[in-house]
Amino acid sequence: MTEARPDPDRISEAEHAVMEALWARHPLTAAEVCDHVCAQRDWTMATVKTLLARLVTKGAVSTEPDGRRFLYSPLLERQSWVGGESRRLVDRLFGGSAASLFAHLAREEALDDQELNEIERLLQELRR
Repeated sequence: MTEARPDPDRISEAEHAVMEALWARHPLTAAEVCDHVCAQRDWTMATVKTLLARLVTKGAVSTEPDGRRFLYSPLLERQSWVGGESRRLVDRLFGGSAASLFAHLAREEALDDQELNEIERLLQELRR
């Protein structure tokens, strides 16, 4: 049996909150990450340190000593992660068809004219 390797593209919702703080500004200490996420998520510093340790193990975050504390920086780029998550979503829920995703959003989310116009504009740009 082969052991599963950490995958920086596969981060949990909780880890994603920590990554958003690091993508917004880095490097950060664990306390600074906690300043960004603890109050809104009702987390403790211990929770943040656990999530940071997981992200380091997955190769999504780097750490460097800074005196008695550590500084954390993202190794995984936000755009790269969003691309992977988007592809997995389309594959898992829509059989790999992005057109099915758009059709679902148009039907179920009741897109307004402004949103539909924006989608049409983006599609026109892609065709160029």
